[in-house]
Amino acid sequence: MKNGYMNFKEMLSLPITVVGLGISNIPLIKFLLSSGASSVTARDKQERSNLSDEILSLEKCGVKLICGEEYLKNIDEKIIFRSPGIRPDISEFAAAVKNGAFITSEMELFFSLCPAKILAVTGSDGKTTTTTLTYELLKRQSEISGDFKVYVGGNIGTPLLPLVNEMTEKDFAVLELSSFQLQDMRFSPERAVITNITPNHLNWHKSYYEYIRAKKHILGKSTHAVLNANNEECAQIAKGMTNKTVFSAKMTEEKMRAEFPNTAKLYKKGDYIIYWDKEKEVPVLRASEIKIPGIHNEENYMAAVALTAPFIDMNIVKEVARSFNGVEHRLEFVRELNGVKYYNSSIDSSPTRTAAALSALKEKPVIICGGAAKGIPFDSLAVTLCEKAKAVVLTGQTACDIEKALNSYAKFKESGLTLIKSEGFEDAVLKAKAYAKEGDTVLLSPACTSFDAFKNFEERGKTFKNIVNGFKD
Repeated sequence: MKNGYMNFKEMLSLPITVVGLGISNIPLIKFLLSSGASSVTARDKQERSNLSDEILSLEKCGVKLICGEEYLKNIDEKIIFRSPGIRPDISEFAAAVKNGAFITSEMELFFSLCPAKILAVTGSDGKTTTTTLTYELLKRQSEISGDFKVYVGGNIGTPLLPLVNEMTEKDFAVLELSSFQLQDMRFSPERAVITNITPNHLNWHKSYYEYIRAKKHILGKSTHAVLNANNEECAQIAKGMTNKTVFSAKMTEEKMRAEFPNTAKLYKKGDYIIYWDKEKEVPVLRASEIKIPGIHNEENYMAAVALTAPFIDMNIVKEVARSFNGVEHRLEFVRELNGVKYYNSSIDSSPTRTAAALSALKEKPVIICGGAAKGIPFDSLAVTLCEKAKAVVLTGQTACDIEKALNSYAKFKESGLTLIKSEGFEDAVLKAKAYAKEGDTVLLSPACTSFDAFKNFEERGKTFKNIVNGFKD
């Protein structure tokens, strides 16, 4: 075994079960079949009547389907591919491992087979934008040189496993990786970013310590780490590593040099973002050239530049910064109507993300907050809302919890923040529209997940945009 990982040919000769039939595991099953897997079983909690035609059609290819509440019962296959959302230490998996089973995932298999250079991004906030920027920088370099191809995937975009056989050693695979994917990861990329670490997904992870440990799994012994110097957890990780680059748009150059001597770093000097490669300062671009607003996006650029520095001409960073409009659902401008601007930031599923979104806006907005809980307290959100919002419209399962946090905050009443309750998501948008006046901004930044009312944050964001685009003058 390499890295404690089973040989793929040996794996194909054994009975395989794929647990959870989500976006990445359906292509995984097809890849296993096309590679010559001898026996594949697919398990999913949904009842058979709720499965898509695509999943049901797998039976014609010889796949055995086990559906419903008892889908995890009697796992006797020797290879188990778990969906990222299912913990690797559940009792059913533990029993299977005791009987000789090997647990892995679609992403681990990709790492084991991928010949391309893997650059990966994780963190509590900013993963998708940093991943996309990394891809855009490499893609632009590829267009200029024509020497390689660039692929992007992982927790975003199209699953890359079906494309692994067309990749070469010259190519790049840019991956966004969640803590769920990293929880038991045996592999690590050539270069990796941790954008920041703050409490998140504590409804899934057993503790904040476990969450931090999962994020750290992205860093192997030979991985070049790119870390946020202004984030407490990342700074501690950085101080224990030698092969690293640090970045911050908030720390002064002097403080960064003092705390991280003899370390490559990115920092701001006036309006310039500077890359110091341990030998000389390289002005990368002006922060004012970046189209997407906010200091957090300046740091997303810093992270992407640090990740790609050995592979790109720094002049292309300006080209990308002047043209890149951002990623859908991340401070995405929707429209302006009667002097009111509407922004969709449905990706903001934690209080820290909402704080970053509010910090990026010049004016205090009318903000829509609430959704499904993640086990994160809302005390910090209450402070942020009182300082940076004009009004908050509460919706979803967590509406009462956010209201309690606001009422418990000593400065709530004197802040002037208007609290508006709603009877559902559409009602929340309508009430935000009714409250907003000419010159105001309406921002969807929920600070919570979407699973109380939507399949995912994308569906929530698209619903918001559909409602807003349906408004008449």
